Amino acid sequence: MAENECKDHQLLEATIFRDLPCEELDKILHVVEKRVVPRGGVIFKVGDPGDGFYIIHSGKVRIYRKKGAGVERELSILGPGESFGEISLITGEPRSANAEALEETHLLVLPKEHFDRILREYPSISATFMKEMRRWLITDHQLIEDEAEVAYKATRTSWLDFVVIIGLSVILAVIFNQSSPNGISLFPEFPDPTAFTTVKSSAIMESYEKGETLILDAMPVNFYQKRHIKGAVSMPLSLFDIVYMMTFEEEDMDRPIVIYGRTLSRMYDLELAGKLINRGYRNVRILEGDISGWVRDGHPVEESTSK
Repeated sequence: MAENECKDHQLLEATIFRDLPCEELDKILHVVEKRVVPRGGVIFKVGDPGDGFYIIHSGKVRIYRKKGAGVERELSILGPGESFGEISLITGEPRSANAEALEETHLLVLPKEHFDRILREYPSISATFMKEMRRWLITDHQLIEDEAEVAYKATRTSWLDFVVIIGLSVILAVIFNQSSPNGISLFPEFPDPTAFTTVKSSAIMESYEKGETLILDAMPVNFYQKRHIKGAVSMPLSLFDIVYMMTFEEEDMDRPIVIYGRTLSRMYDLELAGKLINRGYRNVRILEGDISGWVRDGHPVEESTSK
């Protein structure tokens, strides 16, 4: 391991390079640009080309986006040893966020061509970046959901308005159905529960504790953040295709997969199970009793401590 062979190497401050051999670390160190950014200095802004990967040697960096009317949305605060700027390098798209120094910050900047070479030659690093992109994507999705919830609360209608809106919607739908040969469904169609195999929590505990069974939470991100089965992977339906492509596509098709997550209005677990079965996974089951049954049986969960 590189960490044992050259533990004092400057680049090992960035955890992403921990497993690279010393010779490769030396090559990278020769091509990185050392940059000092004063407090309040702009490192890059939205729309800039992705021309480099940044590692923080000392100082602090704020990643944020600007909204209308001068409102800013903070995404993260990064410190020594942390890195940023990889998303636009991997996607080939312009920068999607702004980065500024909160104090005098010393950076190591790896040019794009060398970053691309490392990804090609070291698949493990490429996989690590894919997982990081998945984390950013889910975090971004959570922020959007939170903002939508705030906006909903701010513009919440009265019960009378709600009844009127529903009533008008039903009337318009009935009129449309009478005039259209195809029509539309007035009520959601749920997947057939009998088409999927269910399993009790007690039946999977041994394989769960050994890490042999993959637990998937199909709920929207905000539900997952509040409470989820310990060790469960968040795979919200709204982000299924992207998350699947980034971190799930090479999963063993025979690995046991147990899915949970449903509300009174939507069976997220059944929908996710259907998607995975359609992609060839052969050992997909639904958790009997959902997360509520898991909790009643005394099995571990992780809950948000925020209020």
